[in-house]
Amino acid sequence: MVATLERHVIDAGMPIQTAVRLVLIVEYEGTRYFGMQLQSSHSTIQSELEKAVFALTGENVRVAASSRTDTGVHARGQVVSFLTEKILPLEAYVQGLNHHLPEDIAVKASYSVPARFDARRMASSREYTYTILNSTTRSPLAEHFAFRMAGNFNIAAMNEACSTLLGTHDFVSFASAIASEPEKSTVRHVYSAGVQRDRDLIVFTIAANAFVRHQVRSTAGALTQVGLGKITAAGFTRLIEERQPGLAGPTLPSCGLCLERVNYPFTFEEMKQ
Repeated sequence: MVATLERHVIDAGMPIQTAVRLVLIVEYEGTRYFGMQLQSSHSTIQSELEKAVFALTGENVRVAASSRTDTGVHARGQVVSFLTEKILPLEAYVQGLNHHLPEDIAVKASYSVPARFDARRMASSREYTYTILNSTTRSPLAEHFAFRMAGNFNIAAMNEACSTLLGTHDFVSFASAIASEPEKSTVRHVYSAGVQRDRDLIVFTIAANAFVRHQVRSTAGALTQVGLGKITAAGFTRLIEERQPGLAGPTLPSCGLCLERVNYPFTFEEMKQ
């Protein structure tokens, strides 16, 4: 039975015990980073977090993330965890890490959890959005977070296509780099999917237990083809059914993709150390 998770009351007079696992909720604007995962020759979200932890605590830690976002991808609710022996109140981790992090990365909350907590394996689902700026002119304010496309999009047709994503399917047609990892399953379960318009922004939202590589961006690309009348909703369904690696697309640029939330079968407010 999974233990429940509780957030500690933040009190400068109540230090965290040594050798605890901390969870951080992290927001970042990923434009100038080479993804989440550590790389030897490029700046990543993980490397910046680990440098900040060292600056705050003097500890060389390895940060584990719930989702390995790619180069240029953003996050509003990335979940990361690490072990620490530094005795600090939880709020001191939020304020201290933010002091050492660059302005395009921020820790939004911190929690103390059991050492067995695994941010990736214990997650029950992830929620992503892909945003399209539906405009013939560029937007200096929006284009770090949206991919600009002109055209008259049929939102109803896009949502009809989204309905075929629901449930458990083999999404190999929406995957990339599959040839190098033929032994890995491409079966995923999609809990929800839909498209909404907000003035000149078209937002595709999808939640699933997990995603194959580039699945959200290639799905968004295929949905744009439906929205522009280049393929039908039935044609979109056939992309799933034909199960050919890389068949769906086009794979849209990373600028429009954001990891919104990671869900667990418990809340961090409930889990006790």
